[in-house]
Amino acid sequence: MKVLISLFSLIAILMVALPGPLYKFEIMSLGVAFTTMRWGVYVGIAALVLILIQLIFARKSMSWLGTGIAFVFAIVAVAFPLSMMMKGKSVPAIHDISTDLSTPPQFEAIVPLRIDAPNPSEYAGPETAVEQRRAYPGLTTKQYSQNQNQVFDAALVSANTLGWDIVNSDKTRGIIEATDTTQWFGFKDDVVIRIRQNGQLTDVDMRSKSRVGRSDLGKNADRINTFFADLDTNLITKD
Repeated sequence: MKVLISLFSLIAILMVALPGPLYKFEIMSLGVAFTTMRWGVYVGIAALVLILIQLIFARKSMSWLGTGIAFVFAIVAVAFPLSMMMKGKSVPAIHDISTDLSTPPQFEAIVPLRIDAPNPSEYAGPETAVEQRRAYPGLTTKQYSQNQNQVFDAALVSANTLGWDIVNSDKTRGIIEATDTTQWFGFKDDVVIRIRQNGQLTDVDMRSKSRVGRSDLGKNADRINTFFADLDTNLITKD
C-alpha cells in the first residue's frame, strides 16, 4: 500500500507539473499536455483514495512522513488543474482584451510574429467586446495629467519592468508593441499600448491578445491591470 500510494502521488504530480515545460520546449503538443494534466487529476484522486483507505485500515503500519508527502503531492495534482478550470468558468471564453472597444489599438510590428498563430492579429470583433464589457467593466481608457512624452517614457519603463520583449517603440506616434511569455507553458501574448495627447491630458489605451487558445483564463485582463498599476506608480514617483 505504501509503495502504491507513493507511486500514484508521484505520477500525479509529474503529470500535472511537466506538461507545461514540455509544451514550452515543443516536446509535447498543447492537446496532449492538457490531456495529460486531466489524467494527472484522476491519478491524484486515486492516490487520495488510497491514503484514506490506509488511514482507515492500516494506520498503525503507515509512515506519517511518507504519507504526508504523498498527500501534499496528490492534493496539488488535483487542486491546481481544478483551480484553473474554476477560473476558466468564472471568466468569458475570450482572448482579446482592449481598453478601447470602439477603436482598439492595432498591431503592426507584431503582425509578422503572429503569422502562424491560431488567433489572428485582427481584433476579435463586437461579440468579444460585449463579453468584455460584461466581465471587465473597469477596463477603460486611462488618462494622465502628464504630457505624452512623459507618459510614453514611463510606459516603456513599465513594459521593461514587467519583463516584456519590446518589439516596437515609436515615441513620435506614441506606440509600444511587446510580447509577454508566460512562465509555465510559455504562451506568448502580445500587447500594444497607444499613448495620445488629448488637450491637457494624455490618453493611454492598451490591448492584450493571446496567440493560442479560445479562453485566456483572465490573463490578458490581469496583464492590463498590472501594467496600469505599475504605470501609475512610475508617474507618481516622477511627480
